[in-house]
Amino acid sequence: MSKSIACIVYQNGKLFIAKRRSIGDMGGKWEFPGGKIEDDEAPELAIKREMFEEFSVNVSVGEKIGSATFIHSGKNCSVDAYVVQFEHDGIKVPFVLTEHTEYKWVNPLEIKKLDFVDSDLKLYPYVLDYYKIK
Repeated sequence: MSKSIACIVYQNGKLFIAKRRSIGDMGGKWEFPGGKIEDDEAPELAIKREMFEEFSVNVSVGEKIGSATFIHSGKNCSVDAYVVQFEHDGIKVPFVLTEHTEYKWVNPLEIKKLDFVDSDLKLYPYVLDYYKIK
């Protein structure tokens, strides 16, 4: 089973999300940043690697708040959501985008209105529950 991580960054009442490049079957959709866990890689290291590769930002990793399974290209996959904190908010020092076309901070209740990656939408209830958002 392919395993991946989703980084849940919540600051000042907003969630950090990113828009995928317009390639592939999930191209142009919004997502919680993250990616695949390499063989024998700890999830915490995968999070730090992915966030630095995709945004050139160092992060601290908190607890796992939820998991979901899905099928992608005919393969069983799983994704785990982790609480993550950025070393900065991307305002004074903009994030460098290498895998996405844009990013933004959104009210968590806006997620359902966006064209969001299906697997990440399965994590959405965990996010609302963890941060007690109604």
